[in-house]
Amino acid sequence: MLDRIRILAQVVESGSFSRAARALNLAPSSVTRTIDTLEQQLGVPLFKRSTRQLVLTEQGEYFLARSVRLLEEADQLVQSLQPLPEAPRGPLRVSVFESFGAAWLAPRLPAFLARYPGVRLEIELDNRLVDLDAENVDVAVRIGRPADSGLHARKLLTNRTLLVASPGYLAQQGEPAHPDELAAHNCLIRGQGRQRQHWHFRRGTERRKVAVQGNLASVGGTPLLCAAQAGCGLLLLSSWMVQQGLDDGSLQSVLPDWQASPYEDRHDEIYAVFRGGRFLKPQTRAFIDFLIEAIAPLQEETR
Repeated sequence: MLDRIRILAQVVESGSFSRAARALNLAPSSVTRTIDTLEQQLGVPLFKRSTRQLVLTEQGEYFLARSVRLLEEADQLVQSLQPLPEAPRGPLRVSVFESFGAAWLAPRLPAFLARYPGVRLEIELDNRLVDLDAENVDVAVRIGRPADSGLHARKLLTNRTLLVASPGYLAQQGEPAHPDELAAHNCLIRGQGRQRQHWHFRRGTERRKVAVQGNLASVGGTPLLCAAQAGCGLLLLSSWMVQQGLDDGSLQSVLPDWQASPYEDRHDEIYAVFRGGRFLKPQTRAFIDFLIEAIAPLQEETR
């Protein structure tokens, strides 16, 4: 029964019988027979046969949701009996959005490779939304939970943003004492410069929404960070990007008594997104575990 449930879960995750067969290294006819046998054993249809898309019936959704726990418990039981798991080996392809990859992940990759020397790691720093299946990506680090229900996600971090500027800029232009004074400053904008930008500030029960503008806008944070350190303006950016500048003195915190955010009622969250939650390659699981372990101190700082 458990083997049949595993095949059912893979069919749902893959989105088709043929893709599930490839993932499981089985013949498509074998996968189809397994699902047919499972339906006969349960006495209910698991898929709606009249649609072109692969859609679970209500009974199928109910059965899969509860049987997944059985699979996880069975896997944990088997793993608990293994004294020493085999060290992860083989290729691992990872896609990371540019600013996080350059500022936070890249300096930590040597530690991962030292821990798992058998892994051949390929990293892509790109702000586009990659298709994990089409581009054979094992793990993608993204802002926001994926809308694709066929993907799995582990939350890594809730973003905390800080308002900063270089000491040189503040000495020349003056340090603002209140958010309303930002209108007189050059603000480095995250996003499309053609769009009207607002920064939001909170201090106790006070709330301020400030329209900001400046001479540099970027979807990625790295150009803005470089410009801020060079004295070009004020910058509102994630703490994990500006912390090194604060530590080495190239940046200085501005309006530290106010909690600043580019959003009024929302926080950006960073997720590790991956395929096949119960059928992960060892190197994929090792990388996700490494991310969670390495980011734990940063997560504590954002609380």
